[in-house]
Amino acid sequence: MPDPALHEILEFALSIAKEAGKLILPLWRNVAIHRKSDGTEVTEADLGAEQLMRRRIADRYPTHSILGEEYGGERNTDAEHLWLIDPIDGTSSFAVGLPLFGTLIGYLRRGQPAVGIIAAPALGETVYASTGNGCWYRKDNALPKRIQTSATTALSDAVIRATGLEFTNLDPNHHEFSVNLANLYRQAKRFRWGGDCINYSLLCQGRIDVALDPRMHPWDIAALAPCIREAGGTLTSLDGNEDVVWQPNLVASATPALHTEVLRALRPAAA
Repeated sequence: MPDPALHEILEFALSIAKEAGKLILPLWRNVAIHRKSDGTEVTEADLGAEQLMRRRIADRYPTHSILGEEYGGERNTDAEHLWLIDPIDGTSSFAVGLPLFGTLIGYLRRGQPAVGIIAAPALGETVYASTGNGCWYRKDNALPKRIQTSATTALSDAVIRATGLEFTNLDPNHHEFSVNLANLYRQAKRFRWGGDCINYSLLCQGRIDVALDPRMHPWDIAALAPCIREAGGTLTSLDGNEDVVWQPNLVASATPALHTEVLRALRPAAA
């Protein structure tokens, strides 16, 4: 039986994702790009959307903690209620006019990912889930439909997407590596680059079989975990840790058998 408290939080999260999208979309292709101290892009849309979501959460749930990409917060892994938000995941795509960006809203209850929203306003698509209630897809204002990952079990049959090659053995700027992405590339049926959170939405829909990111943050991961698990997928860090939210990277697969093959392929090559 669905948890009424989680259902309420899910519906609220969907409402603020929609509101954030209405703020973001008019600024897409129409906003100045700035650089943060770490070299990544930020825009008025990132800042404004996070401010909006923080206000809404604080008004509705004043005792809940919030951690976001742009304005930080407490990294309280044991908080009773913790929201992790990324107003625009894929700002680099947003900045150059590509529609492959999304708003991520994750909710952790007692440290466990319990609600996740992957909203892609430029595509008019939302993937969402809460623990025990399945993963769902909604296009614009159509009725939602329940979605599942594919049944692919063999790496040779798998379609894989990775956001980038940084910090892997395909990255010419990092000679010290522990991620054998070249081996995974060789073994996959098809490998494509880019996509950020959209990759995980595609995975939940059964359109691709594996999604991975060699570098992630908690606000990138928290929303994805409930969606992937409720869609039937498996996710860990690149070294196999199942406690994914606070790990520095992520790989998700359609089935456990496929995930085992993926992790094996990603192991560093023998010296």
